[in-house]
Amino acid sequence: MANLCPDRPGCLHSTDHFRLFVALPAPEPVKKAIQELQHQLRRALPDKAARWTRPEQFHLTLRFLGSVACARVTELIGTLRKACEPFAPLQLEAGGLGYFPDARFPRVLWAAVRDRSKQLESVWRVVQSATQPFTAEATESRFVGHITLARLNRLGRSEAEALARSVHQLQSNSLGEWRATELQLMRSELSPQGARHTPLASVLIPGKSPIELPS
Repeated sequence: MANLCPDRPGCLHSTDHFRLFVALPAPEPVKKAIQELQHQLRRALPDKAARWTRPEQFHLTLRFLGSVACARVTELIGTLRKACEPFAPLQLEAGGLGYFPDARFPRVLWAAVRDRSKQLESVWRVVQSATQPFTAEATESRFVGHITLARLNRLGRSEAEALARSVHQLQSNSLGEWRATELQLMRSELSPQGARHTPLASVLIPGKSPIELPS
């Protein structure tokens, strides 16, 4: 695999650490369907009640790694490749809405992602385990496949009830199906304007040599 940085082997830029996560990307038709769903849900809430996820951030997170040493990125990609080798492509479908932590006090609104091939949770478990040596973040104990639609500010009772009515009306809407053939190692850069997500590498399912994405 080629060096990721011209001035230091295994490095993408001059910084020593990256804020990273592993995710399954959503295809464009699904992104468009999610945008339309967001448009309908916006009608239930005041503008300042929610921070809506941008289309470039529509993905299913498999593992948040936090700060990872730049020099270990190449090793991390190789580890993900090996972890993916036993798995065939996933048959995914997005649809159905949910909240974290619950409908009474919603802070995150999301669309569910399910796997018809019944492999998604197994992939999640393997990625959790394989990436643990690269992160100080604790492994998660429960998996809920989802794409985040919005992060909510503290809602009043009437606002929460209006949102719940809209969610109930849109609950059965399908957001599309796709065949997931890769996962991505993503870099997250925080700023006052929000997080910027950049794909660093794509790893095929079943795993083959990782494909470096253009910078």
